Amino acid sequence: MVGKVKMSVFSVKFQKLWLLALSFMAFSSYADKSEQRYVVLAPHIVEMLFDLGVGQRIVGATAHSDYPEEAKSIPLVGNYARLKIENILAYKPDVIFAWHSGNPSDDLQRLQQLGLNIVYSHTGDLENVAKELIEFGDIVGKPQRAKQIADEYLTQLAALRQKYSAKKPVKVFYELWSRPLTTVANSAWPQHHVTLCGGQNVFTGLIGDYPQIGLEQVVALKPQVIIQPMSDGEPNPDAVNWAQWPKIPAAKNKLIFEVNSDKLHRMTRRVLGEIDNLCSKIDIARQVYN
Repeated sequence: MVGKVKMSVFSVKFQKLWLLALSFMAFSSYADKSEQRYVVLAPHIVEMLFDLGVGQRIVGATAHSDYPEEAKSIPLVGNYARLKIENILAYKPDVIFAWHSGNPSDDLQRLQQLGLNIVYSHTGDLENVAKELIEFGDIVGKPQRAKQIADEYLTQLAALRQKYSAKKPVKVFYELWSRPLTTVANSAWPQHHVTLCGGQNVFTGLIGDYPQIGLEQVVALKPQVIIQPMSDGEPNPDAVNWAQWPKIPAAKNKLIFEVNSDKLHRMTRRVLGEIDNLCSKIDIARQVYN
């Protein structure tokens, strides 16, 4: 009996969601691109759409969507752990921009089952930012603007690659998070930045893109540079004080640097300026060890 009651409650709730979805589809069939409404489920996509000049069309976003300043006033419809499905449907979006890596898969599946128009961002290499700008530009009706900024981005990226391509390798430890102690490896987004700068990640051989590690492993591998990304929106007050381990070359030579993760960890064109900053810090270490 209890099972039947639970199933009945679920059925009623699903029916309500389905009716909202039908209402959404009826609404969206009449909207042209200049009148489209977007729900955007990742901060980097919010930033991209503002870059394309359609930020005013965003009716819902997720936590940490804080750039540009206007983005802070967008109503929130969830975070990386949970989405507010009913709120999303109530906004009647024509397109939902989502991110497999940063959104709960079960909520995305429910939205998919309700027949909503979902476009996904796919984290890849640095060139992928330009590709997504072009893709999203076509979707929102801004193809010329998208091509312009994508071309500018690729030109700046090529210049960075040329600037640092012949640099001497430096052993780098990237402290993504401190509790639990987590780093980057393999295809992780920040790994591309370290590689571009000529950094040799001491943990690149581990399994997975964002492996958890132990303090003793860092000490044993003796990185020459330690990078500690910091965010205004999500600070890391427990960042490890590596000065306690003077056997680590980075600690001994005071080559422990902070970078802006709000820029560095988002797949937007702002990343290039912060990559250049990261590379400049690694260059300081080269001068020490030469």
